[in-house]
Amino acid sequence: MDYKNLKYSISNGCDRGLCHQACGRQDRQLNTYDWLADVPGNAEDTDLVEVQFKNTRKGYYHNVNNLELKKGDIVAVEANPGHDVGVVTLTGRLVKLQLKKANLKSADDIRRIYRIARQTDIDRWREAKSREHDTMIESRQIAKNLGLQMKIGDVEYQGDGNKAIFYYIADERVDFRQLIKDLAATFHVRIEMKQIGARQEAGRIGGTGPCGRELCCATWMKNFVSVSTNAARFQDISLNPQKLAGMCAKLKCCLNYEVDDYIEANRRLPSRDIVLQTADCDYFFFKSDALAQLVSYTTEKGNPANLETISVKRAWEIIEKNKAGEKPLSLADDHAQKKQGGHVDLLAGESITRFDRAKKKKKKKSGKAGEARQGKPAGIDAQRPPKSSAPQKPQASQASAKPQKAQKPQSNNTPKA
Repeated sequence: MDYKNLKYSISNGCDRGLCHQACGRQDRQLNTYDWLADVPGNAEDTDLVEVQFKNTRKGYYHNVNNLELKKGDIVAVEANPGHDVGVVTLTGRLVKLQLKKANLKSADDIRRIYRIARQTDIDRWREAKSREHDTMIESRQIAKNLGLQMKIGDVEYQGDGNKAIFYYIADERVDFRQLIKDLAATFHVRIEMKQIGARQEAGRIGGTGPCGRELCCATWMKNFVSVSTNAARFQDISLNPQKLAGMCAKLKCCLNYEVDDYIEANRRLPSRDIVLQTADCDYFFFKSDALAQLVSYTTEKGNPANLETISVKRAWEIIEKNKAGEKPLSLADDHAQKKQGGHVDLLAGESITRFDRAKKKKKKKSGKAGEARQGKPAGIDAQRPPKSSAPQKPQASQASAKPQKAQKPQSNNTPKA
């Protein structure tokens, strides 16, 4: 292979990394993984094509001209008025399934694709997109001057620049007839107003959730279902508004993902009001783990005293025995030994005085050093040669004792003379 003369193609913003046709992950929102892209005859199965525009807006069109389209192609499609420019995100059989999710009211909503976008179409499209941010800022000021209780969250220009869509958020109904007149006179385009919710706004803007992943509303979620605090109660999640709220300041949509499993698991748990009677004492409900099917009981109602954790199956067995007038010896199984609860002591095999021994050794060493400093022998045997650090001071004491022995005979010889 001639690596020096390889021809490289510049990606148009849809493909990311090693993307083959429609199989790869793309950087656009609400991406659909086309797992049928490599199946022969997939593209010829239907002429429907999914085209995506700014952020989460998508449309479905007929490929009436039988163009060879693939994921990432920029196309010019039919619009009212004029034409719009978008990017192909899906082709083949999966488009039919996407149509069911879109809930299109009539077949007239499916328009046609004109052509693959020319360079003039792309230049005009990019010029229109460059004006969107300034238009949004100025339109917010116009709405504020009119005293309207609304927030313009985003502005999207059509591909030919003849139309602009204003996405706004409002808690109540807003009369924006005068606003449309002022916007049309200011920007000289056709105005369309679309109301969106807080969740849809978060999906259009995008971001990263507390879980560290990209927002669900920006990647795959299209239909938003109402979320209530009951979903958190079923899953035993603390009702902390700061933890339950998402980036849109509403309850997280992911609270509904597993709530059905928790509801089904909670149905198999015994009632919290049932008291389990044993030969020793009575046990009251304390807590439960729905997914693990474990229930904890205590001897004091409301206090974690003498906690016993048993399986749901064992709890129902004890309930049936109590109904029959029988009391088991304990909550544990009759054939199984009762496990002693409590924490595991990791230092059970260690001695309490293991640190005191090291201190005693240090004291002995310090005592030997003190004896050496005072000129005494370091060990039991006085004839043992002293260590390198100890001999200097004893030598000095012997040197000082020698002249005293030499002076004694001089003092004895003087009277004899």
